[in-house]
Amino acid sequence: MDDPSGLAVAVDGLGLKGPRGWAFRDVSADARPGALIAVAGPSGTGRTCLLLSLTGRMRPTEGRAAVGGMELPRYMAAVRRRSALAHVTGVTDLDPSLTVAEHLREQELLRRRFGDALPRPRQLLRSRAERLRERRRHIDEALATAGLDLAALPKRERTAVRDLERVEALRLSLALALLGRPRLVGIDDTDLKLSAAEREEVWELLRSVTRTGVTVLAVCSEPPSDAVVVRTGADRPADAGTGSPAAPTGEDPDDSPATTTNATPEETDAAPETGPTDPAIDDEKEADDAIAATGRS
Repeated sequence: MDDPSGLAVAVDGLGLKGPRGWAFRDVSADARPGALIAVAGPSGTGRTCLLLSLTGRMRPTEGRAAVGGMELPRYMAAVRRRSALAHVTGVTDLDPSLTVAEHLREQELLRRRFGDALPRPRQLLRSRAERLRERRRHIDEALATAGLDLAALPKRERTAVRDLERVEALRLSLALALLGRPRLVGIDDTDLKLSAAEREEVWELLRSVTRTGVTVLAVCSEPPSDAVVVRTGADRPADAGTGSPAAPTGEDPDDSPATTTNATPEETDAAPETGPTDPAIDDEKEADDAIAATGRS
């Protein structure tokens, strides 16, 4: 069984080059498990690319990096399974027309189908009531850690994403990431378009996440004084661009850049079973019941 603590991050001279030049280069950092790591720098200096590289979603071009002792890019798939993303445009976008409950239901179904630690036969041996209690507890824990109080929302769990305040939307995105029980969470644009009070609220939230043992990697413009700061853009070459990195060729497809959900499959090429014995319908009903129960006072 994996160690439940956060992942340490060690980086030395890391760089990623794309078709239009270096997205980032010569990045170094050393952070213990459960640290709050701030990726700071002006917009367009490769902050998001660095975030995706350190969570196993993009392949670095040069330098050395180890996340939880797993070297990148050799163990990109393993790092992906142990990490999750939140608030990353183009990767974890929330659908403004869906409700909070619908987002939670969808992510919980993905986790149960692809990321559960128990083999499926053992899951099916448990009673439906037992599975429902576990799912309700799991959703409650993720919401509590993300500080999202469903009772305080305008329509409780039926509140549409379009009606959430910016900080509430960030909390929801974080809760969805935490449903996979990651050991490293990457969050993009942490302080974008937030007031000073809202920024401090978000940083305090992320500190509380690290107190659970999870390592937090947060992209920002202004890092807090207590974070491990990793800066991008300071020594970029004059001809550096901000384009996307070149797609890997001739490599194991399991290690290709990933832009999927925060589900954490043990095998990234795993496909859901279908047919008369497919438990997806029961999973969907139980996820609905768990979320409905979570919204009750």
